[in-house]
Order: sequence, then structure tokens, then C-alpha cells
Amino acid sequence: MAKHSDTSWKQDHLSTLFGNSVQKADRMLKIAKSHPEEIAVEHAFDQIAHSENAKKNAEEYGEHLDMVELNAKQLELIKKDLEQVQKMIKE
Repeated sequence: MAKHSDTSWKQDHLSTLFGNSVQKADRMLKIAKSHPEEIAVEHAFDQIAHSENAKKNAEEYGEHLDMVELNAKQLELIKKDLEQVQKMIKE
């Protein structure tokens, strides 16, 4: 039987939510690299925006900040790679 609580899983585990969001952004980047189309890049940028929001929430929560920082560095690399893919599409 499922345990019900006043706090949702997402609120209780914000650093994990951020990590999962960064992994999804990485997958979206790989799709954009293998299928360099504007829509794939747009979806990846949308996921990055979602990840940045999750990062902000995780930082405010203040737990597992070492993991939050590692994921933040990974997110920055993803953004740089995606910008390169976007430049390639525009050329």
C-alpha cells in the first residue's frame, strides 16, 4: 500500500529531482546531436530551463549540495554543447 504524506516526493527529494532533470537534459542533447533539427534543440532548451528551475529549488532546500553542484556543472556542459548544435543548425 502506498504511503501518503503531506509532502510530495518531489518536494521531499529536490536534489534527486534535479539530478533526474539533468539526465533528461543530457538525453535531449544527444537526440539534438543525432537529429540536428530546430525542434529537437528547442525541446532540449526547454528541458534545460526545467532543470535550472529544479536546481534553484534544490539549492533552496539545501540538502545534498555536493550532488547539486556536480549536476549543475553537468548542466553547464550540456548548455554549451547545445549552443554548439544550435550554431551548426543555423549555418
